[in-house]
Amino acid sequence: MLDIFNIDKQQKGRIEGIAKVTGKAKYSAEYDIPNLAHGVLVGSTIASGTLVNLDIEEAKQVPGVIDVLSYWNKPKVAGLDDESKRKEAFPHHTFFHHNTIQYNDQPIALVVAETLEDATYAATLLKPEYAKNEFTVDFKTESKSFLVENTGQIRGKESLLNNADYSVEQDYTIAMEVHNPMEMHATIAQWENDGTLKLFDKSQGVNGVQGAIAGLFDMPQENIIVNSEYVGGGFGAGLRVWFNTVAAAMAAKQLQRPVKVVLTRPQMFTMVGYRPESWQRVKIGANADGKLLGINHQAKHNQSQSKSFGEGITGISRKVYAFEYLKTERARIPLHLSVPTWMRGPGDSTGTFAVESALDELCYKMDFDPVKLRLKNIAPQDMESGKPWSTHYLNECLERGAKEIGWENRPKQPKQLKDGDWYTGYGMAVGLWNAMRRGSGASIEMNSEGDIIVRTAMTDIGTGTGQAMVNMTHSFTGIPKDKIKIELGNSLHPKAVTQGGSWGLASLSGAIDAVCTALKQKLGSYAYGNSEITNMEAIKLTDMGIQTGANTDSFMSYADIFSKNALDKIYVEEYSSPGKKAEDFAFCSSAAHFYKVKVNTLTGKVKMERMVIVVDGGKIVNPKAAENQIIGAGVGGVGMALTEKQDIDFSTGRLVGNDFAGYHVPVNADMPMIEVSFIDKPDYNRNPIGAKGLGEVGLIGSAPAITNAIYNAIGKRFTSLPITPDKILVS
Repeated sequence: MLDIFNIDKQQKGRIEGIAKVTGKAKYSAEYDIPNLAHGVLVGSTIASGTLVNLDIEEAKQVPGVIDVLSYWNKPKVAGLDDESKRKEAFPHHTFFHHNTIQYNDQPIALVVAETLEDATYAATLLKPEYAKNEFTVDFKTESKSFLVENTGQIRGKESLLNNADYSVEQDYTIAMEVHNPMEMHATIAQWENDGTLKLFDKSQGVNGVQGAIAGLFDMPQENIIVNSEYVGGGFGAGLRVWFNTVAAAMAAKQLQRPVKVVLTRPQMFTMVGYRPESWQRVKIGANADGKLLGINHQAKHNQSQSKSFGEGITGISRKVYAFEYLKTERARIPLHLSVPTWMRGPGDSTGTFAVESALDELCYKMDFDPVKLRLKNIAPQDMESGKPWSTHYLNECLERGAKEIGWENRPKQPKQLKDGDWYTGYGMAVGLWNAMRRGSGASIEMNSEGDIIVRTAMTDIGTGTGQAMVNMTHSFTGIPKDKIKIELGNSLHPKAVTQGGSWGLASLSGAIDAVCTALKQKLGSYAYGNSEITNMEAIKLTDMGIQTGANTDSFMSYADIFSKNALDKIYVEEYSSPGKKAEDFAFCSSAAHFYKVKVNTLTGKVKMERMVIVVDGGKIVNPKAAENQIIGAGVGGVGMALTEKQDIDFSTGRLVGNDFAGYHVPVNADMPMIEVSFIDKPDYNRNPIGAKGLGEVGLIGSAPAITNAIYNAIGKRFTSLPITPDKILVS
């Protein structure tokens, strides 16, 4: 196998780093488009009912106001112009095509003006009239009336669980969480005279935007050009096409001039999804020797009134441990809230909190070491399909993590380590995620100097995709990194999978391998006259030219190749899919979280003393970016466990504290230096570089590791997240 990982120590960061920190990088809202108008979305002030009328006269008197789009004033959108078509569309694309209100702050109008200030002020002057209906936004109350139903096949016999030597049955709840990336969702839409639509859009997948908008406006996808070169974080919020994109395209069409729509921070809480509120019940049992016998995992979560959404909370129980008996059940609770969506580690982050907390409680009841119990019960294969794991090094993650945190110092019983009002505790949990790969494309363009441009439609949402592409291209071809330029995040480039789900690099690597091979083959054909070069390993590219292996007599410069063949440039484009190996194996990434906390029983403060995260993510292509991914995920775990909660006013259906003053995310002062390490063993069955996705497993398992450490510190088992200081004090 080709060793492609001799990565220069000096170039393992991000090629776009300087542009980002100096402000040269342009995000979707920052492009300077001539004659640009500014649109501001206006949300409803009721949670359920009908928009009867919208008085826009006072708003239109504001100097600079151009138009107000709404249910009564909009351009024709072919994919939404009758009820049957609207039923097939995503409900959050149809807001101006019906006047039914299903949640508070649902978009009801778009005010467009010459300046953002004019549009913002005019938006406050709209006078909507409603016919109000009853509504419900209380998940805890509503969920009691919904019965759970089976998800997936029942495995084994229930008697195994009921007759276990030791068992734990517990309920768990997690509050609604909101993504809140730094960059707010924004779209600039511009229709050209030839019918082409150009979009600068904050998105995790430009081809997804292209397809969605093409369907709505009934036009060929190739007539829509989507640019999302820089993305200021997504965490799943950018996986869908939201109404800001649709509204900008509609307004630009109606006004026949470019329009920009940028969501406000409060609108980021209601218009681009969230992790739904959830309830879980887990019953888990084991024999005295530490063998896990069975699990019954039930889950409920909210969804919107307008669209079904499956969080997949119980899925983690089906894959991480070798339960002989397994039954999973779920229910979805429709509320008058906006549409939830995937948020980092969707489903599995929520489900793992319950499962790993129950296991920790079980270990105390059994007087069994939590690390040993997990080592004893790791699933030896994919428990659903029966397929063997291609690679799976969770055992090594556990062993290394225990050593690095000093697990031998953990007291077997709580409340043993005390210093004044501070108690110290150790906790651990594991995370598992499907290591997925999907089809993606890439192209390479070379000039006579040997400089190349590698292009793909895939975005880089902060994961370091661009630098990884440089590293891979250099290693596959031998072309120096300073001669490799990357262009990505544009639908004009070869189609690629949406960046999310930890499948980005794993999917793109196959396309990079294929297009590098195609470049070598084409250069070889031009240099030596062969129509097909069969031994790609023999072809060597340098900064100046090509040769076959160590045969220096075969060297030919790029300049000579271009001259000999009368070329202006060389262009190759290739696509890659998972292939047959994807059918033969099961794939996963995993992580072990080992945390040390201090809990102050006088103030209720929880201090993260140490966070050790050991990850099996296959071969690590870009060490710095990979470490950054895990650090960011760990911070998200602290938020999930200790600070993040979106409250709702039950009397109005309106969100409470929907800003960074009321919704608390962890800050630097809340975090220790997170200690990250990687097993760094390739999985070549997954892709040519052996990399597996790791963005999710840095979060999955983080929250229960914290709550388990808190129990070890003060002897209080918390089953409801987040654990705010008031809960510590009550305990």
